[in-house]
Amino acid sequence: MATTSPESERIATLDTVRGIAVMGILAMNIVAFAMPFPAYMNPAAYGGHEGANLVSWFASTVLVDGKMRGLFSILFGASTLLVIQKAEAAGRGGAGAHYRRMLFLLLFGLIHFYFIWYGDILALYALCGLLLYLFRNRTPKALRRWALGFLALSFLIFSAMSVPAMMAGDPSIPAEQRQGLEEARKAIEQETGANSPKIQEELTLYRGPYGPQDEQRLVKQTGMPFFSFLIFGAETMGLMLIGMALFKTGYLTGSWEPAHYRKWAVWCFGIGIPGAALIGLAQVYSGFDAAVVFGSVAAWSMPFDVLLAIGWAALVILWVKRRGESPLRDRVAAAGRMAFTNYLMTSIVMTAIFYGYGLGLFGDLNRASLWLPVLGMWALMLTWSKPWLDRHQYGPLEWLWRTLARGALQPMRKVTAALSS
Repeated sequence: MATTSPESERIATLDTVRGIAVMGILAMNIVAFAMPFPAYMNPAAYGGHEGANLVSWFASTVLVDGKMRGLFSILFGASTLLVIQKAEAAGRGGAGAHYRRMLFLLLFGLIHFYFIWYGDILALYALCGLLLYLFRNRTPKALRRWALGFLALSFLIFSAMSVPAMMAGDPSIPAEQRQGLEEARKAIEQETGANSPKIQEELTLYRGPYGPQDEQRLVKQTGMPFFSFLIFGAETMGLMLIGMALFKTGYLTGSWEPAHYRKWAVWCFGIGIPGAALIGLAQVYSGFDAAVVFGSVAAWSMPFDVLLAIGWAALVILWVKRRGESPLRDRVAAAGRMAFTNYLMTSIVMTAIFYGYGLGLFGDLNRASLWLPVLGMWALMLTWSKPWLDRHQYGPLEWLWRTLARGALQPMRKVTAALSS
């Protein structure tokens, strides 16, 4: 049966910020879709690091990389708290609703990882989400403290991995101690080095057919979604808890005065951009040394990434609060309402473009040229999301997730669409 969904139940700021985040995360992930993994962190590994390619990398480093993932994670924390509150208000039981949603999200994430793309983030979100329920009743102040604790833990973990690798070449360190340091550097070189053997291995693998690629994920990377939780879980939890705190204070719901959002945007960008730029310059002046690159991306840029993610939210919320109609803003909000569908659709489209079973462009485009498929995918999201939601209550995968989590078939079409058809 078709029914209507009150638009008043939607929070425009959350939808629009989420739309920017799901579009921005593609700009961050595009290198991982199109090039060997070492290029994702290190531009010297593949794709070019001079001229327009260097400018493209630097712009992404300062404004996009880490910031959009941070924004996506912040929004996930806020949305999770909102769903729990709505379930409790409707008498469905917050715990049951939450854990069913997370378990089915984990299932979606594992399907995404094993059968579509190794860069899945849904399984990590689901595993972190299993812990989020424990923090639902914390005050914003307590949530901020817990968030800082998790972020500090992540900072220490990745710094502890990076610093020994940077010390490996120090001749003043006794030879017996250097051996362990050199092992640490070798491991980082494997992941982010300009001469990593992974570069040629992945060029061969992803330019080839689907079978060996799927075998790589199913057999050789079986535990990767769960291992990622151990490595990236602390940072992700910190960001999600920030999202819960910002939701409780009204920041993400647009409840603050515009002047306050402007103030936050100025402070966040005023500190975050210079800091992120210095981190980027440090990588350039190191000659894109693998240990410096890894430490910069995984640890030392984190404080600036968090600030810029919050600053991006402030800018988008100011845009939402501006008076007057904005067709573009409406389309971005629609893309955000369908963020789950758009995220997975992006993986399907991008792997079809770059992998050998599709157009086979893996490794063929330089870094600057990758903005072309990004812009094309953004246009696709903005083109189809609003017309779909004009006729349906949810995106296709949002509907499936909701149906599975509630254990009952959910209405899909709107009454207006049903009557006109």
